[in-house]
Amino acid sequence: MTVAPKRPAAMTLAAHFPDQTQEQWRELVAGVVNKGRPEDQHLGTDEAVASMRSHLEGGLDIEPLYTRPAEPAPLGVPGAMPFTRGRTLRDADVPWDVRQLHDDPDVAATRKLVLADLENGVTSVWLHVGADGLAPGDLADALADVQLDLAPVVVSSWDDQVAAADALYAVLSASPAASGNLGHDPLGAAARTGTAADLSPLADSVHRLTDLGEVRAITVDTRVHADAGATVTDEIAFALATAVAYLRHLEAEGVAVAEAFRHIEFRVSASADQFLSAAALRALRRTWARIGESVGVDEKARGAFTHAVTSGRMFTRDDAWTNILRSTLATFGASLGGADAITVLPFDTVSGLPTPFSRRIARNTQILLAEESHVGRVTDPAGGSWYVETLTDEVARAAWATFQEIEAAGGMSEALTSGLVAQRISAAVAERDTALATRSTPITGVSTFPLAGEKPLQRKARAQLSTGPDALAPHRDSSIFEALRDRSAAYAAKHGQAPSVAVPLLDVPRAADRRIDVVNLLTVAGIHAVDTVDGDGDSRAAITLAATDTGYEGVAKDMDVVAFLSALLDEMGAPA
Repeated sequence: MTVAPKRPAAMTLAAHFPDQTQEQWRELVAGVVNKGRPEDQHLGTDEAVASMRSHLEGGLDIEPLYTRPAEPAPLGVPGAMPFTRGRTLRDADVPWDVRQLHDDPDVAATRKLVLADLENGVTSVWLHVGADGLAPGDLADALADVQLDLAPVVVSSWDDQVAAADALYAVLSASPAASGNLGHDPLGAAARTGTAADLSPLADSVHRLTDLGEVRAITVDTRVHADAGATVTDEIAFALATAVAYLRHLEAEGVAVAEAFRHIEFRVSASADQFLSAAALRALRRTWARIGESVGVDEKARGAFTHAVTSGRMFTRDDAWTNILRSTLATFGASLGGADAITVLPFDTVSGLPTPFSRRIARNTQILLAEESHVGRVTDPAGGSWYVETLTDEVARAAWATFQEIEAAGGMSEALTSGLVAQRISAAVAERDTALATRSTPITGVSTFPLAGEKPLQRKARAQLSTGPDALAPHRDSSIFEALRDRSAAYAAKHGQAPSVAVPLLDVPRAADRRIDVVNLLTVAGIHAVDTVDGDGDSRAAITLAATDTGYEGVAKDMDVVAFLSALLDEMGAPA
């Protein structure tokens, strides 16, 4: 007789905790928020809860608590509508494509670095071509050691996309089992260079790839918008609008919409806000699948192929080592969001072309997360989280609303020409710079906890791209503080010493702590703090920060740090 195994008792992890209502939680919140407040300044329950609400750019509000919806929507499954949970089921052994970027114009160096990457865990190659990268004619040499049937190859270019695509096609067509992407993105190139977009090469590239079924023709690269300052929701909207413009053009050129749909993949930014990055990728797949449904694409072909790249806008020049932390968070977010390919930019990218060491750190960041932290062993690990699901919904709705606005304005090409895209980005930059200047959005190592006496990294300069006046130029968040450091460096070069401010010790409680806060504030701009000013010293080299009974004059908790430090540098005669 066979005896069925005894089923283990269900685990009831919260069995010993009494049930609590949301109203009880709200009362506890009010008690904590009002602790230490004068009785006549106590906040009501609603106000106390509201004070814990945070705001993300793009009009997104983050609640302090998320609970199960009264009518929860079905989560769905990977590989099926609405594709929120992933384009396919994740392979635990190869959870995503580890794709690294190469933009060194030295073809011999690039060939060596490509091989080193592939020998040490990278699974595909990304070559940037043009004035700020490899010459198109050097692409074949750079790929000479690559087994094209094993490692996909993609190219990108801002100023020479047709030549880059032609060069890669010539290489891949010699290996029928090759895979990759020719990198056409004329609207992205037009935005980055400030030139007119030419969509005419798209159809020819799609037609000639008939015999190379694993090669795509088009990459919608929204880094151009994100690096210029676009919000996450706008970046997704611009991606949808750009891809729809390509679908319309290809259909008009006789390409079947299903075939056109297959040739489009998306390259998007992943930031240190790990959950927002995850929600953005999930929202992109959901909205793109909805577009595929509306144009009659078969369900199994509606999943968006996504390539996430650590955001260039979040990278800092100063204390560049902190970029490793940002990249780790961004990579984790991209993994949670189900990115099909991930690129981690080296931590010294801002300073110039990366070194072999920084390239190793970059590739190992995602390899470690995938293989040692086991992040990649689960498909959609954040699925079902009330916060992530709600955030995904909000990002999708906001992006869809902006996408509809662009469509109503005539589509992405018209939105670029009319300035609609630039206006939205400018508004986002202005709002973000205010938050950065007041340090309500801090940048570790730059606007908070700056490294005193830091020596800039020395790297081989990266070639510069020539652009027109209407180009969407990259705009890094830390640049407003780096400009202050540059002024101090110019002052030191002229006077032989760094600009200095005397910060006397106050006769108040916790005086040393208050002085340390001000010293750190001055270090943000590369200004040296001293105890007193030598009476015989150069007045241009040192001024005294006026002290009051309660603190230092002009120094407030929520002040505009950039304006304050700029005024000090002006007073000392630092070059603008």
